[in-house]
Amino acid sequence: MDRETSTLTGGCVCGKVRYRTDGPPLRITVCHCTWCQRRTGTAFGTECVFPIDRVTVVDSSFMRSYRHRSDLSGRWVEQDFCAECGSNIGLRLEAVPDIRSLSIGSFDDKEWLDATSLPVRHVFTRSKLPLAAIPADVDRHEMHFRA
Repeated sequence: MDRETSTLTGGCVCGKVRYRTDGPPLRITVCHCTWCQRRTGTAFGTECVFPIDRVTVVDSSFMRSYRHRSDLSGRWVEQDFCAECGSNIGLRLEAVPDIRSLSIGSFDDKEWLDATSLPVRHVFTRSKLPLAAIPADVDRHEMHFRA
């Protein structure tokens, strides 16, 4: 796959929310904050970060959003999800309105995801769960890198 011209597709479990991207992500962000732990039901949230103008939601009729305001910064983060099946689609952030993050597990084909060729950033490592191992050679921040 030509990483510069590729179209990536994905969506929710039931198929009612679908998206496509124009080109590869800028990076992968792994967030260990307690909010991401709760919203995903896992140890961390893993998102692919794209310029917002390179992501198209094909049918948004079942897309819903939940806006959370950070206790720390006071800024909002919006989680997009499917109203039918509840699948987490991704995030938008008040602090960075020109990007859209898509949940890594929501992509149809994941073979292009290669951590050796995409920058990976771990954030909010101060609330990392003990079972979550972070490789030594990745960018890491105790809070958000913009904090």
